[in-house]
Amino acid sequence: MVFLSRILYRNISTQTRKLPSIQPLFDEQDLPTFIEKFKTSSETKYFRGRQSIYNYMVRRLAWAKKFSDIEDILEEHKKYKDIANEGFALRIISLYGKAGMFDHAYKTFEQLPELNCDRTVKSFNGLLKACLECKKYDEAVEIFGEYPKKLSITPDSMSYSNVMRAYCEMGQFDSAVSMLDEMEKNGVKPDLIPFNMLLNVFYGDGDRFSDGEEIWVRMEKSGLGFDIRSYNARLRGLVCVGRLPEAARIVEELEESSTLTPDEYSYNALIEGYCIDGNLDEAKKIYDDTLSRKLVDGHTFNVLVPCACQKGELDMALAICNDGLERNFYFKADYVQVVVDGLVKESRVEEAEDLVELAKSKNYAFSSLEVPSGLE
Repeated sequence: MVFLSRILYRNISTQTRKLPSIQPLFDEQDLPTFIEKFKTSSETKYFRGRQSIYNYMVRRLAWAKKFSDIEDILEEHKKYKDIANEGFALRIISLYGKAGMFDHAYKTFEQLPELNCDRTVKSFNGLLKACLECKKYDEAVEIFGEYPKKLSITPDSMSYSNVMRAYCEMGQFDSAVSMLDEMEKNGVKPDLIPFNMLLNVFYGDGDRFSDGEEIWVRMEKSGLGFDIRSYNARLRGLVCVGRLPEAARIVEELEESSTLTPDEYSYNALIEGYCIDGNLDEAKKIYDDTLSRKLVDGHTFNVLVPCACQKGELDMALAICNDGLERNFYFKADYVQVVVDGLVKESRVEEAEDLVELAKSKNYAFSSLEVPSGLE
């Protein structure tokens, strides 16, 4: 009975024991200290499973141009048994891509057999995505054309979407659209992934709005239907060509829909549209509503802060900056600097200093902010 009690106690203790927090690493301001702590922490399997801190590490070190440190950290991970898991290996490829280190991503993909890791369409897609992240569009097309046959890999919807994106980035839009037919020819039914990618590209460019509409009609005819990403792309397109009232009606319809719900991207499209029209009051009204419902992101602030500054609404811009920073959203440091400069011009130096201090305490990317002197 005592033996059984000990086993039960041990199991309960294991289940209830708190895992170490990674927040102190996010909060570490000194870069060399951050790097050393990261290396030490990555020796534990639990830590290596935390995707968010790895993404943060790559962003921060790439921003500081510490590419050799990124290499040291990621190459060290190849010694762990986890590397035989394709998901773990894929993450290393992806992180190299995010860092703009394509040669390292490619080398890692080539090394996988030596590391006892199978190469399937998952890591293949990761390599294609790394091409896109590093703007190696020709390489993406070349790899897509050669590697499936070479490695006996069957491209899936994500594979086609990646190469279609590469064609779009090179301005070869007809080639991108033709891949939809190529998919069907090869027995891969086009789903929302490639269609939404095309919608985002075409609707995001006001000159290609009609191309976006053609893809929209093709989706309707296919019976595929639309998700909220599809609608968000169209909302951006409508705003881009000055059809804001139509975009607002679509959001209202989505709010009443039983199947789809507007998200922060939907409302950001409207906020941006009202800012373009110079209607800051309406943009702020949507912002206040979405903020209370936690439907904002960094882009919300990237749109609203400069709009408020242009309208001379410095107090509003300051309040919006504080809202975003307190909620740990990252938005462009240049926009925060405009607010800081505006405060100094109005002799509100203490408020400017407080804003700079808050921003720097929240994100390394705000380290360039400064309170100027001598502004008139």
